[in-house]
Amino acid sequence: MNTIINHQSKKMGFFAKIKDGLLAIPREHKGFGKQTFMLAKDDLIKNYKGAIIGPAWAIMKPLFQLFVYWFAFTVGLRGGAGRQEMGVPFFIFLMVGFLPWCFMSDTISAGSKCIRSNRQFVNKISFPVSCIMTYTTISKFYVHIFLFSIGYLYLALVGIMPSIYNLQLLIYAPLMFAFFLCLTWSLAPMSAFSKDFESFVTTIMSGLFWLSGVGYNSYTLDSEIVRTILLFNPMTFFCNGYRKAMICDKWFFEGFDQGPVHPLWENAIFLAEFVFVIFIGIFNYNRLKKRLPDVL
Repeated sequence: MNTIINHQSKKMGFFAKIKDGLLAIPREHKGFGKQTFMLAKDDLIKNYKGAIIGPAWAIMKPLFQLFVYWFAFTVGLRGGAGRQEMGVPFFIFLMVGFLPWCFMSDTISAGSKCIRSNRQFVNKISFPVSCIMTYTTISKFYVHIFLFSIGYLYLALVGIMPSIYNLQLLIYAPLMFAFFLCLTWSLAPMSAFSKDFESFVTTIMSGLFWLSGVGYNSYTLDSEIVRTILLFNPMTFFCNGYRKAMICDKWFFEGFDQGPVHPLWENAIFLAEFVFVIFIGIFNYNRLKKRLPDVL
């Protein structure tokens, strides 16, 4: 009898630990909501302090990159001006995929460095470490909203008018924010412990642009192996999701006639990855947060 009771107690204790771990980060945010949003705004201003146009530089960089891509694919490459992808001019196809890419890239790069860059919050100020990742992600999302507004206006000017399919952005954008916020729960503490890991993240970001379906249609690649691998890249999921919502007039549960990939597989794989990122992020954060003051 005692053995059964002890077994049940251990089982209940195990689930209690899991529950406490899952709720640890939400608990840390309690009472710090206002400060987190204020710090997100301040972070955006601080990054461009001393510049005449200030935070507007956060928009100028991706706009210049888009101009370079437009010139390369429309003017520089022979036949590029008439090229189409997913039923629209190639530049529009590229631009729509580039909008979420900017947020994802900036969030990974800044999120991996945010604890080391804000060590004063860890060592000197009583402020939850997890809130550092949150306000860093929010500041990048502010930029995304503004950049997306410019892209949305451009689409209207070239004749791609708003449609009911655009409502899917109310699903894709919050999901993208949540996914990459949870990813920073792992990246930021690990980068704080190892500058090599931080350098590794920085190094792979440039290559990820070409491995995420930003500049090509991942559904129509010749290699079935590559198409399958790209299904496991969450960046590809969001690039294609934005295209479904903005230029393809497709719902998230619909597929493409020109591609063999079933959308149910695409969505199921992403949801599985999302759950994994949440759990591994919470695990890494809870495991490393107490040692951060000593490391920094």
